[in-house]
Amino acid sequence: MTSTFWRVTLYAALLAALSTPATAATWIGTWGAAPLPPTAAGGPGPATPSFSNQTIRQVVRISAGGNRVRVRFTNEYGTKPLAIGTARIALADDKGNVQPGTERALTFNGKANTLIPAGAPMLSDPVDMTVKALSTLSISLFVPEDTGPCTCHAIGMQTAYVSETGDFTNKDFTPKEKILARAFISGIEVETAAPAKAIAVLGDSISDGMGSTNDANRRWPDALAERLAARDTKRGWGIVNMGISGNRLLSDGAAQSALARFDRDVLSVPGLSYVIVFLGVNDLGIAYGKFENGPMAAFFKSQQGPNKATAESMIAGYRQLIARAHAKGVKIYGATIAPYEGAMYYSDEGNSVREAVNKWIRTDGAFDAVLDFDAAFRDPAKPTQMATPLQSGDHLHGSDAGYQAVAKSIDLSLFK
Repeated sequence: MTSTFWRVTLYAALLAALSTPATAATWIGTWGAAPLPPTAAGGPGPATPSFSNQTIRQVVRISAGGNRVRVRFTNEYGTKPLAIGTARIALADDKGNVQPGTERALTFNGKANTLIPAGAPMLSDPVDMTVKALSTLSISLFVPEDTGPCTCHAIGMQTAYVSETGDFTNKDFTPKEKILARAFISGIEVETAAPAKAIAVLGDSISDGMGSTNDANRRWPDALAERLAARDTKRGWGIVNMGISGNRLLSDGAAQSALARFDRDVLSVPGLSYVIVFLGVNDLGIAYGKFENGPMAAFFKSQQGPNKATAESMIAGYRQLIARAHAKGVKIYGATIAPYEGAMYYSDEGNSVREAVNKWIRTDGAFDAVLDFDAAFRDPAKPTQMATPLQSGDHLHGSDAGYQAVAKSIDLSLFK
């Protein structure tokens, strides 16, 4: 062969190599906490806090890693602009202590401070920061003005630290107060050049982690993140937990209904490929529970409305979620409703509806796959209630062991 042939061949190979695009970096959701409207004391959770000229330090464990990070702040239920004076992010140890030298300032359009309009979220500017899968982060936020009742996620299952007066975002402080709410943060996103996808969970308190150990990341979505991270070392899996304690599929009450908040909380997650729907027990408990007395009787009665949940109406609600997910090209998996006999709002009538809905979830084929959380939780000797070691004592929420069992019941081959 001639030297001309080889020159042409090498030139063509070089052009092909140069024209092949590098793997594009992708933003995906790696952590989430659904925002909630303020509530007064007397419901299932504490009254919504307010802050003024204080620093709030919060600890989160992300799922997928990346090379750049940004935080989604929220004032979506605020009635006035939210002033952010300064904000910082850092790597933290398992106890939430900041790792020296990892702190980064968060900016907004290049500035250290910003105003988030009433009713709006706001993404921080991206910050160069290498974070591994399952990293723990510390986020410090200084609010220089009176915030009014915050846009918070009430049941954080993680201690947040509130300072005395002043900006302590770049220093240690002795907390004036400790809270378990997520305040003014609703999401963390990472940018990664590695293949990565996000999974969002639409759920209630059982996904929120009620009954699990505080500050230990023992919710079932946490355990799912750990399983996926162990399986795939070269692919990132972002698990965005949008469970809300008390949430219902069809009716407002503890925040907006799942049908109302689905687009904002779930379909907007960057890199979303899969949705897991696991809720419905509150629809049944509030619709059919017998609230004669007890500390929560008045609250639950106040939640009962004229449109009583039925198997037909709940199935129609699930079909709406399915249609909206499929319109976005997202797979949606349905989890069967867990048994709840022994819970304060249990009734045989409600359980009959649960069994009818679960039969539909298992057999209709409307969901892209079925996750049988009913089977994972239930007592084989009494299928209408959770197995004792798997529930936290109220016959409604899982224990650490229960949430681990639920996560282990999920077929990981559904996530590719």
